[in-house]
Amino acid sequence: MPISYPENPISIGDHIRKKRIELNLLQKDVARICGVSEDCIGNWEKNRSIPQIQFFPHIINFLGYMPIAFDLDTLSGRLKTYRHINGLGQKQMGKILGVDGGTVCSWELEENQPNKGMLVKLNPILERGVKPL
Repeated sequence: MPISYPENPISIGDHIRKKRIELNLLQKDVARICGVSEDCIGNWEKNRSIPQIQFFPHIINFLGYMPIAFDLDTLSGRLKTYRHINGLGQKQMGKILGVDGGTVCSWELEENQPNKGMLVKLNPILERGVKPL
């Protein structure tokens, strides 16, 4: 393997670089798969920037797994996982739920909890997991 091959990837960029090298792909090939520029892939791999959330569905599809681990035993972790798998920002998730994006943020930071009515609406959505809305 090349010197730049990340044996134990830590960052999202490391995961992308490792998979790209394993598949013997060029950065432009991965860029096409992810719907971004070749420079974007280079910056991710060099950890100069991190992907915006809307690119995560493509990245997860390319990798074959979720490169970030969230605690699925908490509402916060389940919300974050769902948003990343579906490429949704907090504002977009808030629109789906009929709340402000800041409210979603406060749930993810565990500053507040949804009321019972919202949990009834939220739990079936989170249970769908990887299925887009």
